[in-house]
Amino acid sequence: MACHLRVASDNAKFGQPEVTLGLIPGYGGTQRLVQYIGKSKAAELLMTADMISAGEALGLGLVNYVTAPDQLLPKCFEIAEKIKAKSPVAVRGVINCINAFYKEGGKGFDVEIEEFGKCFGTEDFKEGVGAFLEKRKADFPGK
Repeated sequence: MACHLRVASDNAKFGQPEVTLGLIPGYGGTQRLVQYIGKSKAAELLMTADMISAGEALGLGLVNYVTAPDQLLPKCFEIAEKIKAKSPVAVRGVINCINAFYKEGGKGFDVEIEEFGKCFGTEDFKEGVGAFLEKRKADFPGK
């Protein structure tokens, strides 16, 4: 759950079985699950230790994609290639903004304003706008 994006094979199972051992999930397990799937369903899964299928995890928003086992890595590479083609500066800014929603105690909008402003002075911004105006694919320098 600590990943930005999650891809599962269709035979995967998900659960938080710690209560069967007299424990609670650690390392953010209780917090992230609530953030991803909501309080009520997270409470059910955390307290019952029930397992869910990859399809149900997809429906709950716990994973982004479900594929056949042999397509798991190809799907991950496909997503990575899409992201790699975008501005590294902008992608980093998006990640900072997303994380701020959870970490900054409601200051996500402030972080977004800051990150948005940073983009305008970058070479990536100049390349992106230039490519758009020239109707070509951008080649971002990452600066």
